[in-house]
Amino acid sequence: MPGVKHRPGLQRALTIGVLAYMVLLSLAVMAQGWLVNERAERLVWESLLATEMDYFLDHVQEPGWAPRESGLIEFFAESRGQSAPAPLAGLEPGLHDEVPVGDRQVVALVRIHDGTRVVLAMDITELERAEHEQLRMLGLSSLLVVALLGVVVAWGVARMIAPLRDLAQQIGRLRPDLPGQNVAVSERASAELAVFADALNLYLGRQDQFVERERAFIDSASHELRTPIAVIAGASELALEAGMSPPAQAQVQRIQRTARGIEELISALLVLAKDPERLARASDLIELDQLLPEIIDDHRHLCEEKELTLKISSLVSCRVVAPISIVQVAVGNLLRNAIENSDSGVITLELQPDALVVIEDPGHGMSPEQIALIYGRGARSRTRSGGIGLDLVARLCSHLGWNLQIMPRRGERGTRASLDLGSSVAPGSRAQGVPTVL
Repeated sequence: MPGVKHRPGLQRALTIGVLAYMVLLSLAVMAQGWLVNERAERLVWESLLATEMDYFLDHVQEPGWAPRESGLIEFFAESRGQSAPAPLAGLEPGLHDEVPVGDRQVVALVRIHDGTRVVLAMDITELERAEHEQLRMLGLSSLLVVALLGVVVAWGVARMIAPLRDLAQQIGRLRPDLPGQNVAVSERASAELAVFADALNLYLGRQDQFVERERAFIDSASHELRTPIAVIAGASELALEAGMSPPAQAQVQRIQRTARGIEELISALLVLAKDPERLARASDLIELDQLLPEIIDDHRHLCEEKELTLKISSLVSCRVVAPISIVQVAVGNLLRNAIENSDSGVITLELQPDALVVIEDPGHGMSPEQIALIYGRGARSRTRSGGIGLDLVARLCSHLGWNLQIMPRRGERGTRASLDLGSSVAPGSRAQGVPTVL
């Protein structure tokens, strides 16, 4: 799924966990066996060599006595002028296992008898070789058992979590814009998984009911709210055509602007209430380079009481697929904000390639704190000339995948607002040709 970082699957995690447990268990058993073997081996050597040493010491003082030659056991006594090999000569009294003497491995028992040093050594080369061979065989057999158990565990885990994996795939295929969806589990699924599926299906059913109620409310609210606003707007237009005093005319114009602002607010709220995919299907194909001059003309009257001029610096041919009312609201609100915060000079609007609308004003500018409030949805007030707040425009842009940036002008007083509608550009409708300067 996009935007989701994939993690190892449950089957893989369980298999690795069980295999790791078996490997650790095998290593622990082998280590414990090795320790027991070494301890038992030492006890055997101590008992055997102590018995032989006692026998040799009982007869070493007898005239003409010499130890029997067995080929495995050697006896060295300094009192008889017998010196032990160099590796054995420096050993402390006690038992010493696996002492290398040339190409042999010996176990040696060293004692001090009547002030002289005696050494009894036994060749264990063949025994050590056999022991190492046994250890290799044990290690290979353990690896084979672990491998076989790994195959069995992987097969068992796969069968065990197959219903869960199937349920996860069904959940992954759920689409928020399709009603009447549910999930099903196989007969071999556990009782807990069946309870989970039933709870999810119950939630999906309630979600469908909620969406249907919300959709009905939106449609009803749209009709019920737009009808009186249209009546107010029509009545105000007829009233302006009739002769009336300037104060009364100003009040009617105020009513008309307020009605237009409420209509824009209703449109914005209805857009925010709709799913972006559903909204895209109900959008319009807009010639943006033709719509922007109309928006400029609709706002020129706001500059009559100020020394301000609205100017389109350049236009490129560009078409977008979006709700036309929201494009008018977004661009119009940025224009009204520029007019409201400027006293004199030129406000420029520019349409750059890939549907980038840039509005620059010579006004008072906005502090970093004010800009942060807009992006943080903390600025709740509307513009004095009507319309919705910049925070709501920012939410609309985020909902439609547009990018709104407001920043101080570089090296000049004023504000630069850029509205990127690139995500709504119609296929095959990238900007072409040379910009038109007006």
